[in-house]
Amino acid sequence: MKICLAIAPPEAGPASFVVFRDQIEVSVEKVRRLGYDGIELALALPTEIDVRSMRPLLSATGMELVAVSTGRVFSEQRVWLTHPEQSARRRAIDIMFGMIDLAAELNVRRVNVGRIRGGVAKGRSLDVSEARFFDAMCQCADHARDSGVGVMLEPVNRYEINYINSVLPDGIDVVRRLCKPNIQLMPDLFHMNIEDVSISASLIAAGPMVGYVHLADSNRRAPGQGHTDFVAAIEALATIGYDDAVTVEILPHPSADEAAKEAIEFLRSLIEST
Repeated sequence: MKICLAIAPPEAGPASFVVFRDQIEVSVEKVRRLGYDGIELALALPTEIDVRSMRPLLSATGMELVAVSTGRVFSEQRVWLTHPEQSARRRAIDIMFGMIDLAAELNVRRVNVGRIRGGVAKGRSLDVSEARFFDAMCQCADHARDSGVGVMLEPVNRYEINYINSVLPDGIDVVRRLCKPNIQLMPDLFHMNIEDVSISASLIAAGPMVGYVHLADSNRRAPGQGHTDFVAAIEALATIGYDDAVTVEILPHPSADEAAKEAIEFLRSLIEST
């Protein structure tokens, strides 16, 4: 497995859940020195990244960009795919299109859909919100299809959003009903710890639907600093044949440098021994 770290540019707010919020070249060099295999970019807008400078940076450092994350769109742009206002829904879709185009330009295989999906608005029915979500996801999947970019649906816990909270049954059910080959699931162990009865059982049930994975412990700190059973989770991923990128998305506690170091040391040892 490739062990990666989520980073963001300096303008990112604390809700981005990344340890490094700095100039991208500074963060990438830190990630490289710590021994990670790659990075995920947490962006609010695709224009935050200069493709012309990003390509040589990745080449010079040997870092792989494995995903573009859209969580900051929800928290900072305040638009989402199920928004009650049509103009806000359209802007959310346009931003998603831009993220997909950015990923394609940088040969990145994944753009995630977490909180940007939104939820069921107060006073609205599930049917209305879900119809909006399905329409938007199909537009995004179709936009991404020819570029080879996958759209990763991330179940998010009930305290952050009220729609698609668990991998099993919520995420699996929605991906099946969307029935688009480039829409897959993106399990996040932090959210799964809250919502799924068994992390390992849910991962095994999802099987080939799993296209990308986020790692954080039960307290959103580095793996190994809470009570999540990472041995069982890594074994479950091995059982379903998942041997791709796993990305650390954690809080910078006790400090950014220490959290990033704790995570890679714990995961490298665990994965090599499992």
